[in-house]
Amino acid sequence: MDLEASMRKSVDAALRNFNTIRTGRANPSLLDKISVEYYGAETPLRSLASLSTPDSQTIQIQPFDTSAMGLIEKAIAMSDLGLTCNNDGRVIRINIPPLTEDRRKELCKIAAKYAEEGKVALRNNRRDGIDRIKKLEKDGELSEDQSHDEQEKVQKLTDKFIEELEKHLKEKEAEILKV
Repeated sequence: MDLEASMRKSVDAALRNFNTIRTGRANPSLLDKISVEYYGAETPLRSLASLSTPDSQTIQIQPFDTSAMGLIEKAIAMSDLGLTCNNDGRVIRINIPPLTEDRRKELCKIAAKYAEEGKVALRNNRRDGIDRIKKLEKDGELSEDQSHDEQEKVQKLTDKFIEELEKHLKEKEAEILKV
């Protein structure tokens, strides 16, 4: 059923967004959303450099082309992550400071926003699925009872994925608020 696959993709997209929220520990996925203006094209940071975490408080970025260092630093500074770079000419190091209570609450709100975007995508998938079922009923390929049963299945599938998204949101909030 392609509806279930598209709903799974919506949940996976929300989870990828969750991974870009920092939780006080260094994680290269924090930088997944950062793209750098490189030779006139927006290029993902991972395409320009190797990312690693030498310790739990540091992300190390080693550009493949050292001439891109300034561009990478600028892109990180312009992002909403609130991180500062240290450049030694060969690698860029980002120290991940401990989160303040206010910043933790702000990050929880961002996680809730990502979850809501995921729910909207799921509801759109549900609407599309129900529209397809109603069209089949109108065309005479499904009886009224069959249509009703199929619509119930779509609603149950939607509820299942929304519940899964809520569970992931609670886990992410707990991870953010953990001191």
